Amino acid sequence: MFSLDSSLPAELAPLSWLIGVWDGTGVVHYADGDRIREHEFGQRVSFSHDGLNYLNYSSTTWLLDDANTPLNAEAGYWRLHRPAHAGDPGPGMLPGEGARPFATADEVETLRSPQGGFEVEVALIHPGGVSELYLGRVADARIDLQTDAVMRSASAKEYTAATRLYGLVEGKLLWAWDIAALGNDLRTHASGTLHRGE
Repeated sequence: MFSLDSSLPAELAPLSWLIGVWDGTGVVHYADGDRIREHEFGQRVSFSHDGLNYLNYSSTTWLLDDANTPLNAEAGYWRLHRPAHAGDPGPGMLPGEGARPFATADEVETLRSPQGGFEVEVALIHPGGVSELYLGRVADARIDLQTDAVMRSASAKEYTAATRLYGLVEGKLLWAWDIAALGNDLRTHASGTLHRGE
């Protein structure tokens, strides 16, 4: 059973259904030129918060082979997309000045878009030298994201754009991730089904 954390900032209410630890499996099916790269993997995802206006995110994956070979990891932050206010912390370690904005449900409601959802931004980093900034929308228990920026180190493999979709369906977290990489256009890459941990 899922219960809402009473310390959750009001601004995170539209994303609150993500909070927790999720475990499950998925499949990669990626057409790389004439080659289809396909394998199954296990995954653990965690969404948590520290009392500020963002969710902490981490994901680890491993191949479903005899050794559960580590596959990939990513970490980042999810939050509503809105202008910064004086009461927000930052930049750096500077505390906010004055009251934190959007501290009540009524104030958060003013951020709702004309289409009925809330704009979101997600910043992710991968250990292979790729950082992504996604923009998108959360509406009820569905999140649609697309990259606004991708930054790569000189040693990273080519990766230029992505879209992601997350949805809560009958208590399961379903997701799909399309990528433009390795000289290919945007195409199907991976998807998974996760169950909330106890």
